[in-house]
Amino acid sequence: MLKKAIIPVAGIGTRLLPISKAIPKEMVPVVDRPLIQHVVEEALAAGLNEVILVTRGGKSAIEDHFDHHYELMAELERKNKQQLLDMLSRISPPELKITSVRQEQALGLGHAIYCAAHLLQPHEPFAVILPDVLVKNNLGSLQEGNDLASMVQRYQQTSYAQVMVEPVPLARVDQYGIVDCAGLSPAVGQSTIMQAIIEKPIPEKAPSQLSVVGRYILPGEIMALLAETPPGAGGEIQLTDAIAALIKQGQGVEAYRIKGRTFDCGYIQGWLQANTVLGREAGLIGRFD
Repeated sequence: MLKKAIIPVAGIGTRLLPISKAIPKEMVPVVDRPLIQHVVEEALAAGLNEVILVTRGGKSAIEDHFDHHYELMAELERKNKQQLLDMLSRISPPELKITSVRQEQALGLGHAIYCAAHLLQPHEPFAVILPDVLVKNNLGSLQEGNDLASMVQRYQQTSYAQVMVEPVPLARVDQYGIVDCAGLSPAVGQSTIMQAIIEKPIPEKAPSQLSVVGRYILPGEIMALLAETPPGAGGEIQLTDAIAALIKQGQGVEAYRIKGRTFDCGYIQGWLQANTVLGREAGLIGRFD
C-alpha cells in the first residue's frame, strides 16, 4: 500500500529572499496557513498519511507547526474557543504521522530523497512532493479529487511509476525536467508511457514541452539507483537521472498530465499569485473594499 510521502524541506529559499531570511520558506503563509500545511493536506487527501520531512538545521519551525501545543490548546479550551480548537486539531489529525531526517549536505534533490531510504521497507513505493509547488485542481480546492490521488490510483492499477507533468512554452523548457513520450501527449488527467526524461534541455533538443511539476509516485527500487547516481546537471544528484535509469532497466514509468493548476511558490511572483487566486476563492480578498 502507498502510504508514505517524502517532502524535501532542506532548501535555503534564496528565491524568496528577504522573506525567507529568518523563517523557513515552507512556513511562508499562503492565504490562511503555511505553504507546508497545504502540501501535507494534499498528501493526506491522496491517502498518504506517513510524511517524511527531509530537513536541515534551522528548520525546526516546520516540525513545531505539526506538533501539539498543549499550553495553547488548554488556554483556548479554558476560554471556550471551540472554533480555534477545531482549526488547530485539523493541522495534525490523528492519522498523520510525521518523521524527520536530516540532509547534512545540499547535494541535490536525488540525494535528499535517498536520505529517507532507511525509513522505507524494501521495494516499498512512495510519493515525492516538492513543497515549493502548490497544485490546485479545478474543483476550487487543493484537496478534493486531487491530482496526486489520481496518480496514486494509477500506480495501484499498473505498478508503473508516475511523474506529474504540465505543458510549458518552448522557450522555458531549459528551466525544467522534460519528458519524452515518443511524440505523444497524455490527455488531461491521464497517463502515457515515458521513454526518457531530460533535465533542463536546450529548446532545440527538447523531446517535448511537457515539464515535470514536482509530484512523483516511485517504486522502492529507485533508492538503489539513487545510491549509484553520479552528480548531473548543476553538479547535483538529480532525481531525473535516477528515473531515466529506471526506464532503461525496463521499469514502466508514465507521465501523468495534471488536471488542475500549479503555483510555484518558491519565488515571489508565484507566491503572490497563489495568495491572490486562492484568497479570492476563499472570499478573503475584496471583503474589506
